[in-house]
Amino acid sequence: MPKKRSNENLYTKIMMLAKRRGFIWGPTPEIFGGVSGFYDLGPLGKEMKNNIIKFISKRLWTLGFWEIESPTVTPEIVWMSSGHLEGFTDPIVQCKKCKAVYRADKLILEIFPELSVSEKNYDSLSNIIQEKNIRCPRCGGEFSNVRPYNLMMKTTIGVDTTGYLRPETATTTYLLFPRLLNFFRGNLPIKVFQAGKAYRNEISPRQGVLRLREFTQLEAQVFILEKQEYDFQEFKAIEYFKTPILSSSMQENNETSPKIMTFRELIDEGIVKKEAYAWTIWVGYQTLLDMGFSPDKIRLRQHLPDEKAHYALDAWDIEVYTKDFGWIEVCGIHDRGDYDLSRHQTYSKTSMEVNVNGKKVVPHILEIAFGIERPLYCLLEHSYREDAQRVWLDLPAFVAPIQVGVFPLMKKDKLPEIAFEVYSNLIKNGIKAVYDETGSIGKRYRRQDEIGTPLAVTIDYQTLEDNTVTLRDRNTMKQERIKIEDVVHIIKEKTKN
Repeated sequence: MPKKRSNENLYTKIMMLAKRRGFIWGPTPEIFGGVSGFYDLGPLGKEMKNNIIKFISKRLWTLGFWEIESPTVTPEIVWMSSGHLEGFTDPIVQCKKCKAVYRADKLILEIFPELSVSEKNYDSLSNIIQEKNIRCPRCGGEFSNVRPYNLMMKTTIGVDTTGYLRPETATTTYLLFPRLLNFFRGNLPIKVFQAGKAYRNEISPRQGVLRLREFTQLEAQVFILEKQEYDFQEFKAIEYFKTPILSSSMQENNETSPKIMTFRELIDEGIVKKEAYAWTIWVGYQTLLDMGFSPDKIRLRQHLPDEKAHYALDAWDIEVYTKDFGWIEVCGIHDRGDYDLSRHQTYSKTSMEVNVNGKKVVPHILEIAFGIERPLYCLLEHSYREDAQRVWLDLPAFVAPIQVGVFPLMKKDKLPEIAFEVYSNLIKNGIKAVYDETGSIGKRYRRQDEIGTPLAVTIDYQTLEDNTVTLRDRNTMKQERIKIEDVVHIIKEKTKN
């Protein structure tokens, strides 16, 4: 019987479970002490991550998006062109005594949370640190002046070509626009997405798997003409869908409770300017709802004017509530205008224009950006359950790493042979199953409950009499008898999304 650990926060409980059961290990490499910002996924974590990517990819495919893949390392000119070399920076300070490095704005807010630092330049941040006499938390030493720190990871391609590990998948997608335009025979809008690794050399990443130096993104891009954005056919199907929003004006008025509005109201009231952009916000929101998040744990928050990236015409975060970290971003929706294609056109001398009624124009880009590790953790947290008898994960079946456990009641009387045949048939039919004959049946149930396996099939002595098995539900623990020949069909029905 699991003991209640009331003195531990929920994050600690989840990470203990995740490490013990093979979801998340680290920081890695553990045997050498580990480096913050890097984590391994164990067998269950990797399977769950694959399921999340598969689910989002399937959703995007049904909405007309095609998948591409690009290298994770590109030459320096790409990042000069994109603006990352000049703008992808954090303000840092270094202790003159112990040489510890901190992000300046975060350091200030930890000590003086009431201060506004989002619009402050490097000199202003330096002045605050001096005026408030902020000292190094580690040794009490004085800080140097605030300076910019580029978050990209630098490398060398071949002998002497400077390159960078991409900090996002988006830019490598934009470079393909001429090829994509040809593939889609010049027809816009063009919808594509890319899933893969991205790298950000965070100064001192905290919050475990919520802030990583190496992580997986799945970013979708819509290349679209500006005139198409205001009259977007696909918007008509979702315009009266309701969603909880926290607009920039609400935040400026110190409102903290989201307002329920339809997407049509967002357009009519001018909160969102373009139908196509409103549709991309819906795509991100609906995807997270269907992934298993409760509507009362999701909100759409618009970036404040001083928070938006310099290229963004509009930006919204889809945030999920976590018990120990509050609201965290799991998906960003950005109206990037023509910034990216115009920059790459200038630097590469390659046309990114299309001909519209005899006039050459640069298309706009709308972006839907998921970070995969964040919803993975949030799903673990939101599905975590415990009572006096057991701990279990109430994961949706299509996200759970394993869909069914197969158990012989006893290791004799031909029960293992029948059970293994049932297990093999499930595997052959594409159902993720595990076979387990070790320990009492109660312990085997608990092991699968703890990793979120929604169903269990038990082969017992009644099976020998009438060719039926016991099907157990993870959440209710209720059992029913079903025929062996119906096992595959019933489990497929119960675990489909």
